[in-house]
Amino acid sequence: MRGSSAIKVFKMRNFTSIHDIGDLKMALEKAKYVKENPFADQELGKNKTLMLIFFNSSLRTRLSTQKAGMNLGMNVIVLDINQGAWKLETERGVIMDGDKPEHILEAIPVMGSYCDVIGVRSFAQFESKAYDYDEVILNQFIQYSGKPVFSMEAATRHPLQSFADLITIEEYKKKNRPKVVLTWAPHPRALPQAVPNSFAEWMNAAGYEFVITHPEGYELDEQFVGNAVVEYDKEKAYKDADFIYAKNWAAYRDPNYGQILSSDSSWTVNSASMALTNNAYFMHCLPVRRNMIVTDEVIESAQSIVIPEAANRVVSAQTVLKEILLGM
Repeated sequence: MRGSSAIKVFKMRNFTSIHDIGDLKMALEKAKYVKENPFADQELGKNKTLMLIFFNSSLRTRLSTQKAGMNLGMNVIVLDINQGAWKLETERGVIMDGDKPEHILEAIPVMGSYCDVIGVRSFAQFESKAYDYDEVILNQFIQYSGKPVFSMEAATRHPLQSFADLITIEEYKKKNRPKVVLTWAPHPRALPQAVPNSFAEWMNAAGYEFVITHPEGYELDEQFVGNAVVEYDKEKAYKDADFIYAKNWAAYRDPNYGQILSSDSSWTVNSASMALTNNAYFMHCLPVRRNMIVTDEVIESAQSIVIPEAANRVVSAQTVLKEILLGM
C-alpha cells in the first residue's frame, strides 16, 4: 500500500467550496503528502481524461491544474470557450436568432461524454447579482455533465486559490494562530468578489485571527465575512499582522453591485503600511497591478511569498483531483 493510503479517504464528487473538502486538518495532511510525493498516484489517473473549460482568461489556474492532472497520470484537454469554440447561449427559453449558435445545455453533456472529470472557470458578469450568486453556469455543469465537476474560479468563490493560500500560510506561519489581514486595494477595473469571499471562508474555518479592511461601501456578503473583524481603519488593521493578503473587489451591496466606488491610492500596500505589521508576509493571488495593489518594493521584498503561493496552486489542485479520482 502507498503511503497515502494511511490517510483516511474523504469521498468527493464535486468541489466548489470549502464545504466539499472535508476535515480541514486532514485536507492539509493530504496536501503535504501530495507536495512531497507528486508522482505517487499516477495509477489513479491512468486512462482518465481531465477537461478544463475556461470562460475567462487564466495563467496560474490553467497551468497549475493541467500540471496537477498530468502528475496524476491523466490525459488533459483544455478548452477556451472564447477562442475556437462556438459561442454558447446560457439562458433557457431564448429564441436563438443571434450570434450564439449552440446552447450550453447541449454543449455540457457533449463535453461530459469526452472526459471523466471537468474543471470550470466562469467569472461573475455583474449584470445580475442573483445570476452571479446562484452560480448558474457552474451549477449547469454539475447538473447536466454527468461527471464530477470542480471550480477553477466561479462567480462567488475561488476555492483552489484559497486552499493554496491556506497551505502557504501553514508553511510560513510562526505561531499557531497568526493574524491574517485581507485588505482591499485599488484597481482600474471592477473585479469579482470570488477571491476575497473564498479567502474569508477558508480563513474563518482555519481559526486564525482574521481581519478584513476596506473603504466603506466595499462590505462583502455576510455569509463569507463570518467571524472576521471588519476594520475600516487600515492602519489599525495592519498593526501586528503576520500576513497581509491584498486584493481588489467591486462593491457587493445594492445599488452599487459590481461598481468601483474608490480609487484611493492610500490603500496601495507600501513599505510604510507593512512597517506597521509584525514583519508580515505579503500575499496576492496574482496577476497583480504593481503600484496600484502593491508597490514594487513590497512585492520584491524578502517578505513577499507570492511565488511560493502560486506554486502551491499545483498542490491544491492535485489534492482535490486526487480526492475526486478516489471517489469515482
